[in-house]
Amino acid sequence: MSDSATTDDAGGAKGDSARAAAAAAETKDAASRVTSAAGRLTDAVDEVADAVDEVTGTADAMASAANKGAGAGEVTDAGDKATGAVDEVTGTAARATAGAGDGTRAVRAGLPEPVKYEPTLPGPVFAAHFHLPGDPTGPYTYGRDENPTWTLLEGAVGELEAPGRDDAETLVFASGMAAISAVLFSQLRTGDVCVLPDDGYQALPLVRAQLEAYGIEVRTAPTGGDAQLDVLDGARLLWIETPSNPGLDVCDIRRLAEAAHARGALVAVDNTLATPLGQRPLELGADFAVASGTKQLTGHGDVLLGYVVGRDAEAMAAVRRWRKIVGAIPGPMEAWLAHRSIATLQMRVDRQSATALAVAEALRERPEVTGLRYPGLPDDPSHEIAARQMRRFGCVVSFTLPTRTRADRFLDALRLVDDATSFGGVRSTAERRGRWGGDAVPEGFIRLSVGAEDPEDLVADVLRALDASAA
Repeated sequence: MSDSATTDDAGGAKGDSARAAAAAAETKDAASRVTSAAGRLTDAVDEVADAVDEVTGTADAMASAANKGAGAGEVTDAGDKATGAVDEVTGTAARATAGAGDGTRAVRAGLPEPVKYEPTLPGPVFAAHFHLPGDPTGPYTYGRDENPTWTLLEGAVGELEAPGRDDAETLVFASGMAAISAVLFSQLRTGDVCVLPDDGYQALPLVRAQLEAYGIEVRTAPTGGDAQLDVLDGARLLWIETPSNPGLDVCDIRRLAEAAHARGALVAVDNTLATPLGQRPLELGADFAVASGTKQLTGHGDVLLGYVVGRDAEAMAAVRRWRKIVGAIPGPMEAWLAHRSIATLQMRVDRQSATALAVAEALRERPEVTGLRYPGLPDDPSHEIAARQMRRFGCVVSFTLPTRTRADRFLDALRLVDDATSFGGVRSTAERRGRWGGDAVPEGFIRLSVGAEDPEDLVADVLRALDASAA
């Protein structure tokens, strides 16, 4: 054996030893982090247990006061104390998962504390009214105002949109448009100025017409290039939709929010396409996160739902009052279905985002495809900004085929993709958006919503349909 070989062997042994030592140190650090996390979880569980004991104690006190014929004030005080203890249980449960991963948070979001012989997620509460003797105290009085099933769902959505925040409130609505309308019409008055995107959701022009009918000035600008900055002066509210639907442009939420706040304006972000696992507008400076839960949040195409999450108590009180006035409330069954569906959100979003990228990459190679947009593509015009503020890039891919006829033939040839509106479901859908007449898109523009099918199967179906549409 040569001297150089001996030296190499010694150096290799030293390298192996160093790597082993580094691995051991890393393992020790990881074990320390696990131990620390376990300690925090134990503390949180203890805190929950203490709060549960408090609920039990105040409930007993309430019953005792009633049995002894105590005055209404004493019973009311006991009831208020019990309500506060229930809120404390909810808060400590949320804090226990605040630092968890997205999957853990989605699975546990909004669940009540375990009670022996009770279901993990209680079934929907169908009630127009509740037992309400004496003064109307407590959380549930009438079905248009509150419902226990909504409460659990609102807790779940809040834990996803604003994890760890005690200043955020969530309200659920009958649809995404009900949620959008609640923010706009509760915050704006005659003479106010509102800034909307001119490339956003198809119903926004209808909203604009109604706002203007109430004497509210509406200004519009494109989402891309942060163009709404140019029309902010004097505005009371800035409405952002990013990524935009259906064009998939992205704007810098933090930059726009800072500029709007400097001018005294509130900021609302439509987070429908991103979902709270894609981006969290409140963390980026927005005052409201608004979304249609009909889409990817629930993901099965069987629920109409909307929500608003806000961090200003006075502003959210106005949103709540609007919900009460117009009665735009979800049914208990819809709320329960939505909460159940959130448990699989992280799995669905990860699968759909990865497959959407694969579809976009395949479409990029097709000469008949123009105007391809997907924020996850490194060469997409929105990718740089999207990568800064989004953790996942969504399930929607948009592109244009040469003609309306070609687009219709493509849609007819698809076998794994339903020709339907909406997006975000586990079954892929696509449509020629120009058929509605409300979007400024070419006749051959396609919005494709990627589902949870096997990526290879879906890509093959899209490419085969493109081939067939050329015949």
